[in-house]
Amino acid sequence: MRPFGTTIFSEMSALAARTGAVNLGQGFPDTDGPAEMLAAAAEALAGGANQYPPLPGIPVLRHAITAHEQRFWGLTRDPDSEVVVTAGATEAIAAAILALCEPGDEVVCFEPYYDSYAASITLAGAIRRPVTLRPGPSGRYEFDEAELRAAFGGRTRLVLLNTPHNPTGKVFTRAELDLIAELCREHDTYAVTDEVYEHLVFESEHVPLASLPGMRERTLRISSAGKTFSCTGWKVGWATGPAPLVSAVQRVKQFLTFVNAGPLQPAVAVALGLPDAYFTGFTAGLRERRDRLVSGLTDAGLAVLPSEGTYFVTADIRPLGGTDGIEFCRELPDRCGVVAVPTQVFYDHQDAGRHLIRFAFCKRLDVIDEAVSRLKKLT
Repeated sequence: MRPFGTTIFSEMSALAARTGAVNLGQGFPDTDGPAEMLAAAAEALAGGANQYPPLPGIPVLRHAITAHEQRFWGLTRDPDSEVVVTAGATEAIAAAILALCEPGDEVVCFEPYYDSYAASITLAGAIRRPVTLRPGPSGRYEFDEAELRAAFGGRTRLVLLNTPHNPTGKVFTRAELDLIAELCREHDTYAVTDEVYEHLVFESEHVPLASLPGMRERTLRISSAGKTFSCTGWKVGWATGPAPLVSAVQRVKQFLTFVNAGPLQPAVAVALGLPDAYFTGFTAGLRERRDRLVSGLTDAGLAVLPSEGTYFVTADIRPLGGTDGIEFCRELPDRCGVVAVPTQVFYDHQDAGRHLIRFAFCKRLDVIDEAVSRLKKLT
């Protein structure tokens, strides 16, 4: 683990605190989640739900997770054997990779990738086989089919897929997912899908890989409450899939955190059952924030790339004379009082993302407006 130092998120958040800059780097909201969820958490805390929950998660949450997957994605799960609650999606991803990979196995993933992916693969003794996402003619992030096919081979154990995708904001299309599914079936590999932004899709459509033919039995689907319900500090996530794969994740999870978030699990169950109006309203609010930030970044002279989902939008710094994202982001607070994240740190092939930086728009409108006002100094 020597190559893995302090995460870029910690560095940039510390920079924001030290300089008083508007923090559009780390992807956490600055408002609380739905009132019904918060009230349920308070009730559970006061009602004695403060001891170890069951290892797989409390029954009411496991049933809520399976009902939610059926309601939105048409996926049918057994709440008693095909769900495990984890300490956020980060633990679910680590436990899945540790459970399924042996040293020397290969993991196909798409770069740029969330930084915990590389660390989890390394902890398992496995080998990354990254496929690079690059802006296409329309600006939308795309991958090369030949490059993806070449990444699969005799040692491929699983493909790790994040859609909607952090940090690019890309939502993988049905055609792209069909190709990934085809290669998983052809090479008899597992899929681990990080779908924490499943409800944060603006112009496209989210399709779970597990819903495609032949993929349910080989896919672990991961999500969490943090992004959808603005409670990132609660760290309540889950993995769903066929019982043998979920059992493998659970066997690893018990020696990572054992259990987590006992009094918060009933509250997440309440949140998952909220009416459709909550989910559509939440997405609409984020779309408005995205549009306002994109307009401000464009006015500031950055070349903004399309964001189809998530909390994030990426921008090209070259129109402003920038050539290195890390250097640009470290100077940005002094230049205009805003913090962003350099995306090159999420690549194995860093040159592919050296000129790109990421902004988070999961903030109050007044915070985004203040950031936009400050960004005008760049021109």
